[in-house]
Amino acid sequence: MDKRRGGPPKAIAGHVPALTRKALGKRGLAEANLLTDWPTIIGAEQAKVCQPDKLTFPRGERRDGTLHLRVAPVAALELQHEAPRLIERINGYFGYAAVAELRLVQAPLKKRNPKPPRRAKKRVDPARQSELAHRLEAVEDLEMRQTLNRLGMAILSESGESTKK
Repeated sequence: MDKRRGGPPKAIAGHVPALTRKALGKRGLAEANLLTDWPTIIGAEQAKVCQPDKLTFPRGERRDGTLHLRVAPVAALELQHEAPRLIERINGYFGYAAVAELRLVQAPLKKRNPKPPRRAKKRVDPARQSELAHRLEAVEDLEMRQTLNRLGMAILSESGESTKK
């Protein structure tokens, strides 16, 4: 019987904690879920003005930690008053008393997912535009022809964007 090394295939999600432990452990964020699910944990409005920076635990413990939050200065006072509710929501998410204290650090928030720079549209050669229009003459449905024309123009301009206005 041919036995596979490592056993049967496993879901990739099961390997993520082991793969990210070293990188996230340096920042004290052993729980990747704290970063990825932050808006779900504390709410979208609160997530706009604060983000987890570091999670520290007492030596040898994995509970009753201190969560260091990076907070926009305009929201620090409000979040300080909301701390008990936030701790309750965080601990409710994890299912145990992971956080006992919040430490607020007033600083600009880090951008987590910067948008890639937009590519500039290239001007489409008039000869190619007329060639596209000629090819689409056979399409009887006006709406379909217009849609195909927008698609063709987007492809020809190499922008990848629709030209619908």
